[in-house]
Amino acid sequence: MDSQMDYHSAKALLAWQIELGATEAIGDRPINRFEAPAPRRAAPVATPAVAMAADPVAAARGAAAAAGDLAALREAMGAFEGCNLKHSARSLVFADGRPGARVMVIGEAPGRDEDIQGKPFVGRAGQLLDRMFAAIGMDRAAPDLEAALYITNILPWRPPQNRDPNPEEVAMMLPFVERHVELAAPDFLVLMGNHSCQALLGRKGITRLRGTWTQALGRPALPMFHPAYLLRTPSAKRAAWHDLLMLQARMRGAP
Repeated sequence: MDSQMDYHSAKALLAWQIELGATEAIGDRPINRFEAPAPRRAAPVATPAVAMAADPVAAARGAAAAAGDLAALREAMGAFEGCNLKHSARSLVFADGRPGARVMVIGEAPGRDEDIQGKPFVGRAGQLLDRMFAAIGMDRAAPDLEAALYITNILPWRPPQNRDPNPEEVAMMLPFVERHVELAAPDFLVLMGNHSCQALLGRKGITRLRGTWTQALGRPALPMFHPAYLLRTPSAKRAAWHDLLMLQARMRGAP
């Protein structure tokens, strides 16, 4: 009997592993880490990094406050060592679109495609987001700031296997998000999904929150269904269209 796996089975298994987040080949044989010798550990040294680890939120707040513009903020986030996600992700996903746009979209965290390309909302959910906003005449690449979008996430690094962000990760990255909004200075925020609402409003339950204007970081904010949810639940697209029309009306000056 031929022990070689056929092409289609091998391809299906590879696609399944990629979907789980295994996007890089480390070796051709499995390794039992429990049988490996324990690594030697150096004696702890009192350094500024140790102090930061004791209070990463305070360190993040100081680094964010010191950033005078968006380029400096991106550099500060790249240099921040308090969040372990940095060491498992491939890319820092900072933002995309037009700084200075009237609308700033805030999602939750990068996925596989975003981690590869280093830009937010570029996978299937991002393609749907682009189509949604195009329906009301808006585009992340629009030269006119009135029609442009500026897009970011609560977390700049992809959580392993696309798991949900945990509260500690959100807390330490929130000062960077707050400074990001301050420097980008949008007129309106669109909070995509439960995790961005939890981070910026302190509330979850997107089904109840969506469709109602609120305030976040001193700006009018509109919670909306995340495009990934709309891909799983097409029946919710009607509510998303309603929310897009609400945003369009608000931008045109309707109360």
